[in-house]
Amino acid sequence: MAGTIGSVSIAGTDQELLPLCDIATDGTTTPFLRRFATSPAGTVTATDTTLDGVTAYVPSGTVAMCNAPTEPVGVETHGIQDTNWDLAANPGTQSVTLLVYTGSVTVTTGEGVLTVPAGASLTWGVDGDETDNQLTGALTVEGTVPGATWQVVWTTQ
Repeated sequence: MAGTIGSVSIAGTDQELLPLCDIATDGTTTPFLRRFATSPAGTVTATDTTLDGVTAYVPSGTVAMCNAPTEPVGVETHGIQDTNWDLAANPGTQSVTLLVYTGSVTVTTGEGVLTVPAGASLTWGVDGDETDNQLTGALTVEGTVPGATWQVVWTTQ
């Protein structure tokens, strides 16, 4: 049995696409594509386009990986027990958890009033993306029965 061993070389340009994001100073993010082309001679060129891969794009802000981890943000945890709580008095709140141990508690939101009995818990929170970073609207918690015991725990950025 006889044969030839070797490699096949095709003269042409090797191309790789990298999805990136252009982050403006106001935080607006615009995704785009960066095409890296390597010629047979080893010369590398980069070309930026919109997501259609054809229309030229020129970044104007900071270029970064899309959905890249951001710097950690400090989050503070707060808590009270058996005391009325109001979202309006706590700007920057990202999450709220109510725990009712005995009695009942009245919660008022923009959608109405709830009576929360002993043994129940409720939680409100944001997903933390750039457009949803704090709770807004009406949210108040107040005890309705003497002897009720409950806690509100909330986080702020």
